[in-house]
Amino acid sequence: MSFFANTFADPATLHAVSVTFRMAFMSTAISAVLGTCFGVFLEQVNFFGKNIVVRVNRTLMGVPPVVMGLVVYMLIMRRGPLGVFSMLFTIQGMVLAQVLIITPIISGMVHSYAVKTAPAIRVFAKTMGATKRQTLWLLLREMRHEIYFAIVAGFGRAISEVGAVMLIGGNIRGQTRTMTTAIAMLQRQGIFQEGIALGVMLLLMAFLLQWLADYFRRKEVADENY
Repeated sequence: MSFFANTFADPATLHAVSVTFRMAFMSTAISAVLGTCFGVFLEQVNFFGKNIVVRVNRTLMGVPPVVMGLVVYMLIMRRGPLGVFSMLFTIQGMVLAQVLIITPIISGMVHSYAVKTAPAIRVFAKTMGATKRQTLWLLLREMRHEIYFAIVAGFGRAISEVGAVMLIGGNIRGQTRTMTTAIAMLQRQGIFQEGIALGVMLLLMAFLLQWLADYFRRKEVADENY
């Protein structure tokens, strides 16, 4: 396993790991707030064209990331509408692309959960004389596990993305290179051992997230039973 040690002894590789985590955490945090709020909003509020909005959101859940990356590229390129912010080939630009990719996933999952859960919660809250704010808080509390898994799904998408971050970030060594774009580059160069080391680390990260989710859920159930 010496190639694992050699891989992660390289400062450029460590920087790619750092960029991956920073990008994934920032984009997931933003998307978690936006996606949860929008998902609950879609379930609670009726308005003209709501079914179309829901269908569009579901479509965006499966949009090819490279397509979203191209859209963001056109927005933030020098001649684009957001070109004044100089976000092309920066982590901020990559985060923007990730937010547009992840938010529909989280909002779609939260909306689906809310459609199944909210009606019964509203009836219960009404019988208890709860206000709208208390009812909303109760809904979020009852859906906390589902919301958490939606966020985990978004984070998993963030750390595994290649196409969009390649277009927006440019895979610049020591600046915008991520673990996935590094793997793609190593594959093209025929350097498979280092690519495998990075891939194994990504798998371990995904496993750790799922383990933590199961651990906290079991712990909460045990506390409630106690």
